[in-house]
Amino acid sequence: MTTKTATDSRAPVIESRDQLIASFARGEKPRERWRIGTEHEKFVYATGDHHAPSYDEPGGIRDLLGALERFGWKPVMEGDHVIALSGADGSISLEPAGQFELSGAPLDNLHQTCAETGRHLAQVKEVGAELGLGFLGLGMWPDKRRDELPRMPKGRYEIMLRHMPRVGSLGLDMMLRTCTIQTNLDYASEADMAQKFRVSLALQPLATALFANSPFTEGKPNGFLSFRSNIWSDTDPHRTGMLPFVFEDGFGYERYADYALDVPMYFVYRDGRYIDAAGLNFRDFLRGELPVLPGERPTLDDWNDHLSTAFPEVRLKTFLEMRGADGGPWDSICALPALWVGLLYDQGALDAAWDLVKHWTMDERESLRNAVPRSALDAPVPGGRTLRDIAPALLDIATAGLTARARLNGAGDNEAGFLQPLREIVRSGKVPAQLLLERYHGAWNGDLSRVYDEFSF
Repeated sequence: MTTKTATDSRAPVIESRDQLIASFARGEKPRERWRIGTEHEKFVYATGDHHAPSYDEPGGIRDLLGALERFGWKPVMEGDHVIALSGADGSISLEPAGQFELSGAPLDNLHQTCAETGRHLAQVKEVGAELGLGFLGLGMWPDKRRDELPRMPKGRYEIMLRHMPRVGSLGLDMMLRTCTIQTNLDYASEADMAQKFRVSLALQPLATALFANSPFTEGKPNGFLSFRSNIWSDTDPHRTGMLPFVFEDGFGYERYADYALDVPMYFVYRDGRYIDAAGLNFRDFLRGELPVLPGERPTLDDWNDHLSTAFPEVRLKTFLEMRGADGGPWDSICALPALWVGLLYDQGALDAAWDLVKHWTMDERESLRNAVPRSALDAPVPGGRTLRDIAPALLDIATAGLTARARLNGAGDNEAGFLQPLREIVRSGKVPAQLLLERYHGAWNGDLSRVYDEFSF
């Protein structure tokens, strides 16, 4: 989730709805300036007993952040607490129960993305070895109850943790027990944004399936392959989902702004603190009628904060965020952006992907989204087929898109090699969760503690 670092007193007050719409247009970039942003979260555990360390305990999350400063990271404060780090490789932040996230820098190519991931993992592993901490790449804590997990000292999380049980039964699980990998990509124009949004939203279930990696809850199989994905179905219906309006004629910045205005608020950030505005209406804020800040009107900073509190499968800010994948190992962190860059950053690939999904109805898209958490690649798609049937064609499209980009490393390789783990999944027919379940029922003999030995970074 977004880490707030400061209030910009110079941010202009919003005078009209047109400013909200224009905020998306400011994200437009020519193709040569398109970049790749990759975010990935991991669970932190104590190697001695596998507990999730608190912020304050010796060798805990605060000490982990402090030790990473040796690599040039600079602390970001909230009150008296270090709650994030900033540096050349982006930012390191904390999810609500101490999940550790790298929000990578905007990079030109996937070779750089994977190198950035490697640097980050080498750093946290070095520090973790000194502190007795390990790092696990899964989509959900496999063995932890909510009451076993710590809380990080971030004001926005306190507000969200209070509000989540009012609007859904699984929102606390989303906050405390899940990890994801995300890819952030650019667009050239409103029309380009709309096409990329439609393709990535229609195909987000494919990413959920290929990266499904959360089959356990509290030490036992939960009946899902991506329980993390299922959690979003009962988190908060006002800020999640497949956004049917994206596929309607005329979709663009204005329609997304209207959607975001209808998303209930969580907070307003003022003078270093979060003011609880959970459930209130941003439209009232625009009129100066927000009950917690009477007479005050929002700035563009407030609008950008508010955009970060919507959680659809694909999210628009000044870039597009792909949000469908579970957390996973190193090759997954490189493979997810490869999939989306291959499909979305070459016009021929983007058109081919849209041709494959443009005839799906909204009911068919919703049915696919609902089936994927349990069925992964066996989820049905229109035409009597499954995701397993169409995945090879989509990987071929992504491969062609990456090849056309011609971003080469020192050995002369293009970016298509980063798709290889996904090709192996499709070839074998087994997503990561199914391999975990095989081990659980086989070699592990039901001993889920083995996951720490075999699936840590």
